[in-house]
Amino acid sequence: MTRTLTGLFDSYEDAEGTVRDLEQAGISHQQISIVANRSVAGERVKEGNEAGPGAGAGAAVGAVVGGAGGVLAGLGMLAIPGVGPVVAAGWLVATAVGAVGGAAVGGAGGGLIGAMVGNGVAEQDAHVYAEGVRRGGTLVTAKVEEAMVPTAEAILKKHREIDPRSRGQAYRAGGWNRFDDNAAAYTAEQLAEERRFHAPPAF
Repeated sequence: MTRTLTGLFDSYEDAEGTVRDLEQAGISHQQISIVANRSVAGERVKEGNEAGPGAGAGAAVGAVVGGAGGVLAGLGMLAIPGVGPVVAAGWLVATAVGAVGGAAVGGAGGGLIGAMVGNGVAEQDAHVYAEGVRRGGTLVTAKVEEAMVPTAEAILKKHREIDPRSRGQAYRAGGWNRFDDNAAAYTAEQLAEERRFHAPPAF
């Protein structure tokens, strides 16, 4: 029996380290996904692995799935309504795009929520995770055998995963209610402000 574990990270490097540690712990890269806001992922996309916002679902999946050498080797770019350009790889984004039934990638926003909920993520948390990516975060999702759950959870905590409930409260305090795939993507200035707001306190 498997469980779906999900972590949202303010730092792409933390998410990247989480993926590597999960793979080193023995979790197959086929069971791991990463979805990162393009603005914080840097130049991680391999040349030619780009699916534009008007590309068909099949083209998007072809761009982001695969990668012998780990899930990070399969990174590609696509656009998700309400989020904007994302760097992504793995089963979650393939499921999200497939869920729109062959429509354009433009429907993948709702598909992302549905893919998480369909794999055991609470709907309220799924909306926070999608909004977190919109605001510059990176999402890591892994299907983990029950015996490996404690190890995987420790890896997520080690790399400073965000508590979705407290982050959701912070979003709602600013007037947010739920992820809206009709919302405009954040500008560079808004993303910078968001990172400053959630930055850990300096010591």
